[in-house]
Amino acid sequence: MSDSLARARELLAAHPVADGHNDLPWALREQVRYDLDARDVGTDQSAVLHTDIPRLRAGGVGAQFWSVYVRTDLAGDAAVSACLEQIDAVRQLTDRYPDDLAPARTADDMEAARARGRIASLTGAEGGHSIANSLGTLRGLYRLGVRYLTLTHNDNTDWADSATDEPRHGGLTRFGEQVVREMNRLGMLVDLSHVAATTMRDALRVSTAPVIFSHSSSRAVCDHPRNVPDDVLAQLPANGGLAMATFVPKFILPAAVDWTHAADANMRAGGLHPLDTTPRAMAVQRAFEEAHPRPRATAATVADHLDHMREVAGIDHVGIGGDYDGTAFLPDGLGSVAGYPRLVAELLDRRWSDADLAKLTWKNAVRTLRAAEDVARDLGARTRPSNATLASLDGPAGDG
Repeated sequence: MSDSLARARELLAAHPVADGHNDLPWALREQVRYDLDARDVGTDQSAVLHTDIPRLRAGGVGAQFWSVYVRTDLAGDAAVSACLEQIDAVRQLTDRYPDDLAPARTADDMEAARARGRIASLTGAEGGHSIANSLGTLRGLYRLGVRYLTLTHNDNTDWADSATDEPRHGGLTRFGEQVVREMNRLGMLVDLSHVAATTMRDALRVSTAPVIFSHSSSRAVCDHPRNVPDDVLAQLPANGGLAMATFVPKFILPAAVDWTHAADANMRAGGLHPLDTTPRAMAVQRAFEEAHPRPRATAATVADHLDHMREVAGIDHVGIGGDYDGTAFLPDGLGSVAGYPRLVAELLDRRWSDADLAKLTWKNAVRTLRAAEDVARDLGARTRPSNATLASLDGPAGDG
């Protein structure tokens, strides 16, 4: 592994990681209400965060889609405001650390940041509730730099079914289809992590631009609804899209699924949200883990998913979306953003070629965003913005 680790670091120096999903902005909100003096990510924050600039550098990260996430217990204007605050938090980070983080909105911006030795900083909005059923709000987020929208989070929206909620629409409603078309027209990537398989299939049917899964792994390897079924993975070559494997143990290790249900119930019993990663919440999680040792995922667990995803979708359609600072637990050896070389080393040991690894880490993400930009350029020349509403397409109740 030591030789492979050295080779992995050399490869990442030339083809850094373009990671699809990191929840640092929400962690900053929850822990210190965006006080960047209290959480100076220019210095080691390993006691409280998975992410800081020294560890991004050590991990060979060259581009990051920062999640501008909003919990689903916020809705309407409150969700929009929280999303705007997250976007502002990313702007504060890039303003504060200009020698390390470069604002990016396009594939060319990603390449330019890498050429300057900066980490390209893009944003993706996690959860369609963040647009409050408004295509105008969707366009506003795009103008502020948001380059993907995850159609749902853990709960259904009024126009799309989530993977972890009771089916309500059977996939996308008519308004949901219009959201996808408007995203294509803008050049905003359609992110299908968190959505139901029916929503995945509907979005692939409707979208004329590549879709992404910003942080999802293989359902065939770990049968969790947050993961991507093989029939969907098999559609990515025709679509041009990208599935970015996540590191979250409960999504990648079958033995971790039941354990996580128990840990989540323990959090709720303590009056805490299961996704809370504040120091107080993490203390509760660690106490539960000490009493009930959890199954341990490793870099090999993630590599098993990537092997299968490459086999089904092809090497041009796989990437990485770790979900750092959005989960309480991580695989051994991948405990922070400094861990990417260990995953690359594991793949090298599995005889992945340098060319294939360059696609996994960097090239596929850049190509996918550029392809979405090309589609938007064409659609923008031929179509006007849609002013459709949920009621006009789905009826007053928004039933789909």
